[in-house]
Amino acid sequence: MINQFKGTGTAIVTPFYKEGNVDFKSFAKLIEFQITGGVNYIVFLGTTGEAVTLSPDEKNAVINFATEIVGDRLPVVVGIGGNNTREITNTIQQISFDGIDAILSVSPYYNKPQPRGILNHYKEIGSVCPVPVIIYNVPGRTSSNLDSETTLRIASDVPNVIAVKEASKDLEQCARIIKDKPGDFLVISGNDELTLPFMALGGDGVISVIANAFPAEFSKMVSLCLENRFAEARKIHLKLLDVVQAIYADGSPAGVKAILGMKGLCNNVLRLPLVTVNKALNHHMKNLLEEMTDPGK
Repeated sequence: MINQFKGTGTAIVTPFYKEGNVDFKSFAKLIEFQITGGVNYIVFLGTTGEAVTLSPDEKNAVINFATEIVGDRLPVVVGIGGNNTREITNTIQQISFDGIDAILSVSPYYNKPQPRGILNHYKEIGSVCPVPVIIYNVPGRTSSNLDSETTLRIASDVPNVIAVKEASKDLEQCARIIKDKPGDFLVISGNDELTLPFMALGGDGVISVIANAFPAEFSKMVSLCLENRFAEARKIHLKLLDVVQAIYADGSPAGVKAILGMKGLCNNVLRLPLVTVNKALNHHMKNLLEEMTDPGK
């Protein structure tokens, strides 16, 4: 079961019309772009999908649309997380999991719980969730680091937690998890720019933002890493490095939505409090995109 979450998962954006409602026509186009690009699975309703700005009805509509469009072509992962354990377990018990292969659940933010609280949080989620759970450590957003000891304890004590998306940017912490993890537990990068060194340590793949815009290139790099062909993977990593750095320079997913707009895949529209990238960065990314698509360069 865990093998389907090795490789590249795309943390897909939620496209919006200029008026602000969900653009399902562009959503379908973007999903097909991921599938033909060779990604291994798609993550809906994550941070990149601006899930916190969607109403419950919109989230249900996105889930229904995703499972219908993707079908059995790729595994579907849905973001269900937060800082209120009871609310998360209630949500899990109220939705249909037809067509959903796993959930991604972020470590509780804002409350800044103790490690024991985080462990019990995931025990509660694991006890009610009918599909595998991928935990998500992203201290840059949560202000709370899920340390290696706690991650390993969760991996050992909660049977249906099958992976961690590690976005701490701490490669030593990642290495300690990889070193001591159970054999049936995946360690997945949450940082595009660190995916290659992360996988050189023995990581199992990535849940990626840049794959929204470059699914074929990024998933190829990750596949090469899984095959221990790091010299070839490095060439792709370095080719994408500048654009990867650029998409985070003025907030995410603002950066990748700007690139997607340039590529005609969806409107460059976000919901407040997020706004589009500044003009200088937008111009810089446009130049990077032109350089990458110019066969003479």
